[in-house]
Amino acid sequence: MKNLKHAELIGIIFTIVVGSLLHFVFEWSGRNQFVGLFSAVNESTWEHMKLLFFPYMLYAILEYLYIGKDYSNFATAKCIGVICGLALIPVLFYAYTAILGTNYFILDISIFIIAVVVSYMVSYRILVNAALNMNGICILILVLICISFFRFTFNPPDFFLFLDPASNS
Repeated sequence: MKNLKHAELIGIIFTIVVGSLLHFVFEWSGRNQFVGLFSAVNESTWEHMKLLFFPYMLYAILEYLYIGKDYSNFATAKCIGVICGLALIPVLFYAYTAILGTNYFILDISIFIIAVVVSYMVSYRILVNAALNMNGICILILVLICISFFRFTFNPPDFFLFLDPASNS
């Protein structure tokens, strides 16, 4: 259990740092399309959700190699954890901007950090409670989320979640 807590704490730090860097990597790469698949290509909420998903999943793969094999429900825990974090980002963002009428950088950063922490807390709780195990379907869900991020990065639907506020000014 101690190793798991330690691994999840490292995951929180890793995801926050790498996710924060991914906010800028697309521009740093000269707007490289491949890099854009994994990083934010604009300021839409959808693109900011990628900043949680890809670092979280990269760390989950590394974590699996280290301790994940000791948990029969590892994929289930990681899937449900990341879905909770991904859901929190738009819910909290649109709730606070509806109340305040605008967005604030510090609150946006706080939402990202909260979503990361919640993702790992949920994952941890599921890992220590091995009763929930739907690894097969969860792996499929994670692959579908990844494909959705790839697909909608450069071909977003006309829906508020995908709109870049900078392009609407």
